[in-house]
Amino acid sequence: MSARLPRLAVLGLLLLLVLAIPQVVPGVYINVVARAAVYGIVALSMNVLVGYAGQASLGHAAFLGVGAFASGYALTEMGMPFGAALAVAALVGMAAALVLGGVALRVTGLYLALVTIAFGLFAQETLFNIRSLTGGGAGQPAARPSLFQGDVAYTYLCVGVLFLVILFDWRLTATRPGRAIQALRDDERVAASWGIDVTAHKLLAFVISGGIAGIGGGLFASIEQIVSKEDFGLSLSITFLLMTVVGGAGNRWGVVQGGILFAVLPTLLDRTHANFHVFPFTELTATWEPAIGAVLLLLTLTMFPGGIAQQQGALLSWLGGGPFTRDPDAHAPQGGGMGARP
Repeated sequence: MSARLPRLAVLGLLLLLVLAIPQVVPGVYINVVARAAVYGIVALSMNVLVGYAGQASLGHAAFLGVGAFASGYALTEMGMPFGAALAVAALVGMAAALVLGGVALRVTGLYLALVTIAFGLFAQETLFNIRSLTGGGAGQPAARPSLFQGDVAYTYLCVGVLFLVILFDWRLTATRPGRAIQALRDDERVAASWGIDVTAHKLLAFVISGGIAGIGGGLFASIEQIVSKEDFGLSLSITFLLMTVVGGAGNRWGVVQGGILFAVLPTLLDRTHANFHVFPFTELTATWEPAIGAVLLLLTLTMFPGGIAQQQGALLSWLGGGPFTRDPDAHAPQGGGMGARP
């Protein structure tokens, strides 16, 4: 117990810090915090597909979009309560992932990436233009639940759902199907030799990833209480892949931090530009976000292949119950735990 107390104290402080953020952030930026929580959820969904199953995805914004529009339609046109609308968003996201997974299972590598790009473009240019479902150019309204109407209250709801998704991800990696999905990343042929149904578990990874992204989409739709197709372009899918790799694909804590980083980066750049009147800060605006994302990706691939999770390896190991050390030659902390693969 004496060994656990310092860890519990640090975890408690981190939890209090997260819960205090919506109270101390200026009101004009509170929706940025809600968006950061949603990006954390999307990062976890990407991690199931990219980090655990080792599958490429460049059309993930489509899963977020179908979840957002499904939730908006359920809330506005069908009059469903918010919880039911989130369930619909998850189911629609899972259905879309099932369709994409059924096609994508036949290809790998570059061809898989091209299939996911094509799916994202199809969703943006065709599916999201169905006026009866998406509201067309006017967008689809998506009301907030009555108990979480305020920006601060809704932000806490988004943070709460993020914690639930983290808990689900933790339990997933402790189950036999979750471990089987992770085995696919290392070598599919070896996984098959162990008796793992490679096709079924690839499809399962797609479905789980789509369902989590659909939940994120349902929350995303109600941040501004209206959603339109312009929110889900190809650039957003690239951002989702960047935040997963930079955060540390395969490590839940790393990818969540990567999602939060890329969610707040445009606002941080704008505030830096406004408050620091010295070069190079005078040049930093949100338009620099793609360039900064590319630089972070290059640094990750060349210096820290495990991303943020690798840089925090010692801390994550200690918080997870291990020693405050890590192998300097190791890559990212693997698997779903704090710092060790389950």
